[in-house]
This record gives sequence, structure tokens and C-alpha cells, in this order.
Amino acid sequence: MANDSMSPSIANRGYAHPESLVDTAWVAEHLQDASVCLVESDEDVLLYDMGHIPGAVKVDWHADLQHPLQRDYLDAESFAELMRAKGIRRDTLVVFYGDKNNWWATYALWVFRLFGHQNVKIMDGGRKKWEDEGRPMTADAPDIARSDYPVADRDDEAIRAFREDVLEQLEAKKPLVDVRSPEEYSGEKLHMPDYPQEGAMRGGHIPTAKNVPWARAVNPDTGEFRGADELRAIYEQECGFGKDDEVIAYCRIGERSSHTWFVLSYLLGYPNVRNYDGSWTEWGNAVRLPIEK
Repeated sequence: MANDSMSPSIANRGYAHPESLVDTAWVAEHLQDASVCLVESDEDVLLYDMGHIPGAVKVDWHADLQHPLQRDYLDAESFAELMRAKGIRRDTLVVFYGDKNNWWATYALWVFRLFGHQNVKIMDGGRKKWEDEGRPMTADAPDIARSDYPVADRDDEAIRAFREDVLEQLEAKKPLVDVRSPEEYSGEKLHMPDYPQEGAMRGGHIPTAKNVPWARAVNPDTGEFRGADELRAIYEQECGFGKDDEVIAYCRIGERSSHTWFVLSYLLGYPNVRNYDGSWTEWGNAVRLPIEK
């Protein structure tokens, strides 16, 4: 079965959970596999309509995954209805991919995990690698048979952190990782270079947080994740993190930090990593929360 397969190009990289990734060749071999659903989730929400992997469905990080009014994620019934509309069953293997080194793909995967959907993987290299290899793309909408996905409660405790959790993390002197750009970390900018500088009243970072820009975890040429030894050199030798540490990752709105959460949790096997999705848009606007520059 597809869920038991592992891509040969990934198996020898030393990951704690190499089964959490598949390569483009594996995806190409499983385009007709009814037990697999490909989900494309991009920063540029227009890309899917311009062309996508045949059979893939679109999950819009803003329109599909966010609550329409609150700064929160969709509720349990809404998530179940989204899954039904996309033809995803509770036991479906969902393989995520997208643009920009899969940063929104990992975000979508993280949200699926909040609702307890465990059977999830990332297509290593994302949309760019698929296109670079000249593999087929289509603008045709897939034929989707509605599923009977059950309503499953969202569990925010295990992998999601809130402001109060970060304050407790600071008091306990436990590690934080700021995955934004060095300019954001220093307070010089409020968003990545070349993006609108908006979203927070103050610049800087949460005290004690280590700065490891999220994209350091991938090969800049291929968009594929670096091997485990390279990742450990970054997070353990440079930052001093250990596998038994309780780590909280954050960025500006939680998408880049979901990428680092995936790296630490799945590729390096850290069992206690949470994503602070409120991130700098909350922390940088909150009254009396400490910052450093």
C-alpha cells in the first residue's frame, strides 16, 4: 500500500521519520492511487489554477483553514466539511506540496494535525522540483467524490503554543527559535525583505530566542530538505538544542515556523515541539510583552 512505501532518495538521509517525506518520482507513480490525496497549498493562491499536479486538490491557507471572523482556525465541523468537499477520508494518505520551499504546505499539514489527521507527508522539493523536472501539470479541476469524513475535535495542546505558553517558556528558560529573517529578528524590519512592512507596532524578537531562518533547512537549488546531519549541525551545534528539549518555534504569522516545526518534529524526531502561530503579529503588538533587539 502507498502508506507503507518510502522514497529511496530520502531513506538514507538519516531522518528520524523518513516516511514523512516522498519524492517527486513516488508522487508520479501514485497519481492514480485512490488511497492518496495530493494537496497543493501555496503562498500565491493563483498558482493552482494556472497549473497543478494532475489530480491534486487546492487548500487555500487563508480562505479554507482560517476562521472567518476570529483570529483562529476553522472549527471541527468546518474542517470535516472541507475534507468531505476535497474527497479526503479519515484514513486517506494526504501528501502536501506547494511553492516557496513548501512553507505553506507544512502549514497546511500542521493544521491537519491539529485535527488529528495523522496520515500526512510532504512532497520533498515541492512544486518547484516537480516543474524543474518537467513533470505533467494541468489546469483541469479534478473529479472529486465527496467523502464521509467524521467531525474530529481540534487539539491545540500538543503542537500549538499560545502567548501564555511562550511566557511560561521564558520563565522556565526553555528554548525558543525565531525562524524569521535576520532583519526581522534584529528589529530592522517587520516582515521579510521585499514584502510590505506591516503587521506589528514594534520590531525585534522574543528574549532568549535563537534566530534560525526557516529556509536554512532546505537546499536552495532544489528546495529539498537537507540531510539530518546538516540539520543537527544547525539546530544542535549552533543553537544548542537537544532532542529532549521542549521547543517553541515562531515567525510572523506561524507559516514559516510550521516549516521548522516539521523539520524538528519529523526529520529530527523531537517529540515536544510547538508552533506559536500568533507569532510576531501578536507579540509585537501586545502591551507590556518583553522584546529584545
